[in-house]
Amino acid sequence: MNFLISDAYAQQGQAAGGGFIEFLIMIVIFFAIMYFLIIRPQSKRAKEHKAMVDGLNKGDEIVTQGGLVGKITQVTDNFIKVEVSEGNTVNVQRQSVATVLPKGTMKDI
Repeated sequence: MNFLISDAYAQQGQAAGGGFIEFLIMIVIFFAIMYFLIIRPQSKRAKEHKAMVDGLNKGDEIVTQGGLVGKITQVTDNFIKVEVSEGNTVNVQRQSVATVLPKGTMKDI
């Protein structure tokens, strides 16, 4: 019955001399790569964003994470008032500010 399929036999195993040490080195290298590619850049971006949010002042032109562009008219601990157009102000959380625009950018838009 086995004339179309050849029999498969198991190979003899090798001695398990350095398997655990190689595995441990591989795990350490994996975590080092994860640290430098994911964790470190993410924490750096978080520090930059926190510094930008702490430095918000009245008169800064900003873009929120929702895409709202406006000028800051009032700054409190957790919220800022953003003037979207003349006479229209919106309350926005400080953490939702994505970027601070250079002065005069709103005139070009």
